[in-house]
Amino acid sequence: MVAAVSRCSDLDLWRSFCFLCPMFHLKNVRQLTCLFAAVCVLTSRSLADEQDFQEEFLKREYSLAKPYRGLGFSSSSQWDLMGTAMVTPDHVRLTPDLQSRQGAVWSRVPFFLRDWELKVHFKIHGQAKKNLNGDGLAIWLTKDRMQNGPVFGNMNHFTGLGIFVDTYPNADKRHDRAFPYISMMLGNGTLSYDHDYDGRPTELGGCTAMARNAIYDTFILVRYSKHRLTLMVDVDGKREWKDCADITGVRLPTGYFFGASSATGDLSDNHDIISMKLYELTVERAEEEEEEEVTIPSVDNTDQFQVEVEEEGMSGVQFFFTVLFSILGLGVLAVVGLMVYYRKESRRKRFY
Repeated sequence: MVAAVSRCSDLDLWRSFCFLCPMFHLKNVRQLTCLFAAVCVLTSRSLADEQDFQEEFLKREYSLAKPYRGLGFSSSSQWDLMGTAMVTPDHVRLTPDLQSRQGAVWSRVPFFLRDWELKVHFKIHGQAKKNLNGDGLAIWLTKDRMQNGPVFGNMNHFTGLGIFVDTYPNADKRHDRAFPYISMMLGNGTLSYDHDYDGRPTELGGCTAMARNAIYDTFILVRYSKHRLTLMVDVDGKREWKDCADITGVRLPTGYFFGASSATGDLSDNHDIISMKLYELTVERAEEEEEEEVTIPSVDNTDQFQVEVEEEGMSGVQFFFTVLFSILGLGVLAVVGLMVYYRKESRRKRFY
């Protein structure tokens, strides 16, 4: 019925055009222009019908937003608090600006949507100067929940997706990227997040985002649809998303849990989650498209995402002392060998 109405409306539009601009009597440029405009209108409509149609639906059971009624205390709440995380009227503070703190908030409801979009409103701020703050926060979609650990307050060797807002360069001596740096990692239960190299060996993609002590609201958007994982940011107050990472061939299982965690060490910051809003995407699919069952997160052609970490070479001072101690060691061995040799010789002569 809808298709018939659409065809009728197109036919009426074409008849109206023919009435205004007779097709078979194009005597001037104005009539030719009118014909071209009408063709463009009809063609653009047919092209739009061929594109995937997407619409967002907020899923409250997977979302965290103000007011945070009963969060972490009520049995009816759909989120749990862990560690130093606390609720205020304006945000969920994962960690305060104090040393050696860990905190997290985790969804209680397992997640089963195929196509989705997560918008995270967060804030990282503190009194310390640049590069004297840490460590950052992470957004999770993982098999396990409520687990303390060394990866921004969550367990290492996790299974699922991790989005890291890293505010401190642990070993970034090459200065080829600026911090804060936002990156993605897909864990299969065996991969380890390497803090010494800021997660580079297992990073899928990322970008610099000046999100610490920002004067504007800061947002992250994560979208997963048709095995495509997209990461975008909005941290400069322009109210527009900027591309951060776009990975195809990503396969995520269902039944996992959303969460957010943070940790501080010798350096610290306030790490706040203001909202995490999950939207279901309505995406048109061909009838032959069947969703395969995925049990372990994976990425097609994983090798292309591996980052080779070069070991730092020895400095001149280190090389000098290495050679010096090697020579001294050889000298000691030579002296000991000579002493043993002369002792054996002296014993042998006494028996003659």
